[in-house]
Amino acid sequence: MNRTNISSGTPWESIVGYSRAVRVGPYVHVAGTTAADSNGDIVGADDPYSQTIYIIKKIEKALQDAGAELTDVVRTRIYVTDVTDWDEVARAHGELFGQIRPAATLVEVNSLLEPEMLVEIEADAICGDTAV
Repeated sequence: MNRTNISSGTPWESIVGYSRAVRVGPYVHVAGTTAADSNGDIVGADDPYSQTIYIIKKIEKALQDAGAELTDVVRTRIYVTDVTDWDEVARAHGELFGQIRPAATLVEVNSLLEPEMLVEIEADAICGDTAV
């Protein structure tokens, strides 16, 4: 199967050696995504709900660049720095994935790359069309 690496153009991709998303056949894997904007600034620094909405919109853009849609998502993995934020994160996730209902995992981690980052999400999708 052909492999397509999807880049967001951030400098971190070449430094770390990763892609925003990778598509192999109908499978699309979106890397851990945070609420950092294209300038590296954190969106919603004290707001896990806003960060989650922003992150899922970034994931949606990566999926579209890979020829998939949010409706193709079958799994999300959500990492939070404070598990007591789960209700705000879950509400945002539910608003955007409510009818899609992917398998989801939410776990607390000690920290993310920047202290203002409260949430990081990974997503996996399967889409019917194997062409990119």
